[in-house]
Amino acid sequence: MNHAQRIADQLNINNRQAAATIQLLDDGNTVPFISRYRKEATGGLDEEQIREIGSLVANQRALDKRRQTILDTVAEQGKLTPELQQKLQLAETMTALEDLYQPYKPKRRTKASVARQRGLQRLADLIIIQGREHRNAHELARPFLNEEVPTAKEALAGARDIVAETISDKAEVRQRTREKGLVWGLLVCRKIEKAEDPRGVYKTYYEFQGRVERLQPHQVLAINRGEKEKILRVSLEVPERDWRQAIENYFRPDRRSVLAEQLQLAIDDTAGRLLLPAIERDIRRHLTEKAERHAISVFAVNLRNLLLQPPLAGYNILGLDPGYRTGCKVAVVDGTGKVVDSGTIYPHPPQKKWKDSLRLLRQLVDGHEVGLIAIGNGTASRETEVLVADLISSMNGRESKQKLQYLITNEAGASVYSASPLARAELPEFDVTIRGAVSIARRVQDPLSELVKIDPRSIGVGLYQHDVNQSELSNSLDGVVEGVVNRVGVEVNTASIALLTHVSGIGPKLANNIVAYRDQNGPFSTREDLRQVSGMGPRSFEQAAGFLRINDGAYRLDASAIHPESYAVAEAVLEASGLSTEVPPAEREPALRQWSDEAQRSRLAAELGTGLPTLSDILEQLVRPGRDPRADLPPPILRTDVLNMDDLSPGMHLKGTVRNVVDFGAFVDVGLKNDGLLHRSQWPRNPQFGVGDVIDVQILKVEADRGRISLGWVD
Repeated sequence: MNHAQRIADQLNINNRQAAATIQLLDDGNTVPFISRYRKEATGGLDEEQIREIGSLVANQRALDKRRQTILDTVAEQGKLTPELQQKLQLAETMTALEDLYQPYKPKRRTKASVARQRGLQRLADLIIIQGREHRNAHELARPFLNEEVPTAKEALAGARDIVAETISDKAEVRQRTREKGLVWGLLVCRKIEKAEDPRGVYKTYYEFQGRVERLQPHQVLAINRGEKEKILRVSLEVPERDWRQAIENYFRPDRRSVLAEQLQLAIDDTAGRLLLPAIERDIRRHLTEKAERHAISVFAVNLRNLLLQPPLAGYNILGLDPGYRTGCKVAVVDGTGKVVDSGTIYPHPPQKKWKDSLRLLRQLVDGHEVGLIAIGNGTASRETEVLVADLISSMNGRESKQKLQYLITNEAGASVYSASPLARAELPEFDVTIRGAVSIARRVQDPLSELVKIDPRSIGVGLYQHDVNQSELSNSLDGVVEGVVNRVGVEVNTASIALLTHVSGIGPKLANNIVAYRDQNGPFSTREDLRQVSGMGPRSFEQAAGFLRINDGAYRLDASAIHPESYAVAEAVLEASGLSTEVPPAEREPALRQWSDEAQRSRLAAELGTGLPTLSDILEQLVRPGRDPRADLPPPILRTDVLNMDDLSPGMHLKGTVRNVVDFGAFVDVGLKNDGLLHRSQWPRNPQFGVGDVIDVQILKVEADRGRISLGWVD
């Protein structure tokens, strides 16, 4: 079975879709480009499916490469029988392949290898076949005695070492034991007696055992961390009946043989010394890889939702990075994100300059017509929120153009950005602390444009992100950022280098070249002008052009997601509808409505020599060019007053913003310093919410002394 067919079967798609996608990826096309502009070839596969195909084909090619290495190695040993070759060719997983290779794998010096050097292989073979000799075991061992093996007892012990290794290396034994362990095995945790866990982080696992198949990903990762920190001792127990049955299916002691006891001793030895430790490593690795994949997937979903939060256009925003001793850093940005003012206030201990802080904030709000204050959710955020509420209550009663409001935003990653070379290049006149306040303001104004400047792993919407495979996590999150940036589209005349870097077909070097060309020659007038940028070859232009927007350019279609390769089709559609490109999009819909019928649309597609999916996308873009998908999502909750723990009571209904979604529940910002927990048991049957969504919740329980709020779902 070829790769495309195997992948098609796994993903429940047809072979043509899988083969076409593999070819497009091999040709160097990016996932966003394939998903958006090659729908006819892929049958409309989405980005997630295309990335999955890319991952699967990479795994299969790695498997093929390893398979060939094993075939060559075993052939060089002169041990590649037709039966073994067939088994190796049919192995579908790396684990199955390695099981088959185990007996032929070069090993370090072992008890079995020493025994073989001493000439005890034939005696081991006798133990394995359980011959029914009339002599006893010691008499059978006598012909194998020599200077290195002076006694029958030593000969039998050495032969048992060979038998033990043979049993452990048997692929079928390993496979069967592993299968049983994955279902019936018990993961057992105990606290190491002298280990210190002052906060009781791992208390749940001090005396813990759980069936392998029932362990949750977050449990596995927590146990792994506790073990790594030398707080927990972890072991895996496979029931004896399971491992013994797996062995005796192939190595069964014959009570009528004088060597039955020797085989039984070898079985007991291999179980404790070789087989079960190897299976424990395999199962622990399997659990970890599965848990890490899940954690990475959760992080990716949360990051995607966070990046897709709608921007808050139309506000001059004051960003506040709270602090105690060093004060609260303040930065005001205008509607374009430009920093227009900054400073530091000291409302909290030890300085306690509350009135002075209010006076400066009032001056900044009035002087720059600030309509929104964004407060970072770090240290002193709660106290700073009280300060802002005090400010708002004193100002909102006056005559003003815009009502002053505030929100608390996740500041994770702001400090990372502040100290980065990118931040130094963007804000050279400000120190690190002020840059943090700028980042807080900008990430409210346009979350996507600001958050792409930060390593996704630092944004803080995952679980155990520091415990998973960092390379796989980084690849996954980079894919999410790339997908969101290209889904939204980028205005090439205003985009930062950081944002352009994530556009399909554009890397850091080309992004720098685009901005440098723009700075030197002024705004791009058309997409075709991009070809003048150094490094923008035909391939890069093909991959990138459809995702770059020129909203005030010379050609209206450049503001849409229609790819230049389809401009002729788009113009033909307009002509067939009695329109031209000069007709504003808002006035096109009545004339284009005639193609809403699928039969009519199919006929037009055939006439124009294009695919139906491409034509449908063109029609949508002609009416709503470059529509931002974030516009369909609810805006964040803006507040004017502070909510206290004392204000909450069971049964109260509130609106909250989802801040993080993990295995056991969702953390929801309801306007307090601490997020409330909507436990998974309270979720609706088919939850349709993610990070950034605004949902209705009710208060179930308030534990003021522990700062905990339990939430329930409200339909």
